[in-house]
Amino acid sequence: MTAQAYASGASASSAAAPTRTLGARDYKTLALSALGGTLEFYDFVIYVFFATVLGALFFPADMPDWLRQLQTFGIFAAGYLARPLGGIVIAHFGDKFGRKRMFSLSIFLMAAPTLVIGLLPTYASIGVAAPLLLLAMRVLQGAAIGGEMPGAWVFVAEHVPARRYGFGVGTLTSGITGGILLGSLVAVAINRHYSTAEVAEFAWRIPFILGGVFGLVSVYLRRFLHETPVFRELADRRNVARELPLKTVLREHRGASVFVALLTWVLSAAIVVVVLYTPTYLQKVHHVPATLALEANAVATLMLTLGCILVGWATDRIGTRAVMLIGWGGLFVTTYLFYTSLPGAPASLVWHYGLVGFFVGTIATVPIAGVRAFPAAVRFTGLSFAYNMSYAIFGGLTPVILTLWLEKDPMAPAHYVGLLAVLGFVLGLLPLAARGHAMRGAPAGSTMAQ
Repeated sequence: MTAQAYASGASASSAAAPTRTLGARDYKTLALSALGGTLEFYDFVIYVFFATVLGALFFPADMPDWLRQLQTFGIFAAGYLARPLGGIVIAHFGDKFGRKRMFSLSIFLMAAPTLVIGLLPTYASIGVAAPLLLLAMRVLQGAAIGGEMPGAWVFVAEHVPARRYGFGVGTLTSGITGGILLGSLVAVAINRHYSTAEVAEFAWRIPFILGGVFGLVSVYLRRFLHETPVFRELADRRNVARELPLKTVLREHRGASVFVALLTWVLSAAIVVVVLYTPTYLQKVHHVPATLALEANAVATLMLTLGCILVGWATDRIGTRAVMLIGWGGLFVTTYLFYTSLPGAPASLVWHYGLVGFFVGTIATVPIAGVRAFPAAVRFTGLSFAYNMSYAIFGGLTPVILTLWLEKDPMAPAHYVGLLAVLGFVLGLLPLAARGHAMRGAPAGSTMAQ
């Protein structure tokens, strides 16, 4: 990438992009995109909230508990390992034929496997076929989410005004993390309303069946979205990627790919460890009751959702770099505050979990910096490739690594997240954290300064 392509200065950015504010269509796009992201991510993560129950139902009863848990999280990891293939294929056609079509397809591909999981027979009924079918459905879910996440970020980033770019991407990210919150709330409701025996007998199926229905509703809602102005401009100028977009990314945008991949590693540590893994960790290591663990997790996820919006708003005002340094530094401090105080009193557990959850909201800077790291013609493919490859490796293997690490050190989650928060802080000092390609119709040398 040439130096001109990253020339700094707010004047270049403002000259290249419209100065309009958010209009009715922008709010509609944000609302429908965020709602769809909420429902789709709910489908993907609801598995982890019932990991203990699924482990007991889909593996032999005489299997050691640690091995059952390891295999259960191994199936969870399979969903992440499938993300790159789904993401690359969907992104390829998104750069070739349009963002909207793939944006709608990805959520349909998520809804069907989620519904099937809710209807699967257990190990007691069909033996080893049960975990194999569960694995197959997780792979399909992973392929779908691989296209959804980058697609949603690109779709919204190319729609909103440049001056509200951070707010738009942050709000969408809050909608996606809202899927985790919805999953947490549903898990709390199921565990409160049904006894442990009832959950194991039939109630665990309810969240997955609901997820399948939610997904189909979202497919319908996305019919009302419009193609992004950026892709329409590319098509009008016949500037749509002519060669395989991934080939262009690997040849011309390796630095941006590494930058986004490392940022994604930080994001995966924050989400997978703090939000998805910790409820099971609290129950297994610190013997926190399931209901309290899930309620505290719901508070943390709510704070995460609010944090994403605030982070997006702040990047439009003080810049992405400043927000990354403050946010990742705050995550380092609050991570150790939370994990060293466990189990603590119920009130302190909820308070500390909520505080670290708020700083996990710094993950909104990942798509804010990542989307603009690539030019429009290969933006979807570049972001999808870097993001999904990194998440597949680090996000998918993290629960397995932590399960083994915890055998030796109960503070393993804190050390892992703390180290990655330091990496996020360092990445915030790099040029790509503050500068990148303009979102739309600008000369090749213009930038988007944040």
